[in-house]
Amino acid sequence: MKKMILRFRPVGPWQMNAHVLVSPPGMQSVLIDPGDEPRALEALLAGTRPVAILLTHSHPDHTGALEQMRSRLRVPVMAHPMSAVKPVDRPLADAEMIAVGEHRIKAICAPGHTADQLCFALDNDARIVVGDALFEGGPGKTWTPEEFQTTLDTLRRVVLSWPEETLCFPGHGDPFKLGAIRGAIASFVSKDHGRFCGDATWGM
Repeated sequence: MKKMILRFRPVGPWQMNAHVLVSPPGMQSVLIDPGDEPRALEALLAGTRPVAILLTHSHPDHTGALEQMRSRLRVPVMAHPMSAVKPVDRPLADAEMIAVGEHRIKAICAPGHTADQLCFALDNDARIVVGDALFEGGPGKTWTPEEFQTTLDTLRRVVLSWPEETLCFPGHGDPFKLGAIRGAIASFVSKDHGRFCGDATWGM
């Protein structure tokens, strides 16, 4: 079976990466995070048959064009049960599988940056769309010490359990290999950061 096709491009003033996953040969697709620029999103979907819109989380830079794309595509919106987006047509539990043509995508709960943060792992594949859960240079921003502690827990339990060859596709910036930064993440979560919250880097 051929691997899923992954397309992405930055959209909007925050240069948020919208992703499209396509299952050949039927070319069914899902759109992940319709943040802005509906025409650009439709270009990403060109030649495919959309079956769903998936949300990594409900921040405006990731959902700004959601209602326009929901209206245009007329497909269900899938997101975390705690999503601020209403309505969600299919709430996604941790480890729930989403069928796209001949392929499957696993929803992975990764709270911290937001309570409703999800990552989407391609089944039997090294690629994961990680949203704002982590970046090459550090974890997603937090606004309270409690959120930062939740981020640390997610990094320990979830992210560090992924294989070395995992290729992460973040909500902003370029893809990166987890193996290249695993040591930095492990060092980061081993430290006492006190009551910190905000923008963090692995070198802190």
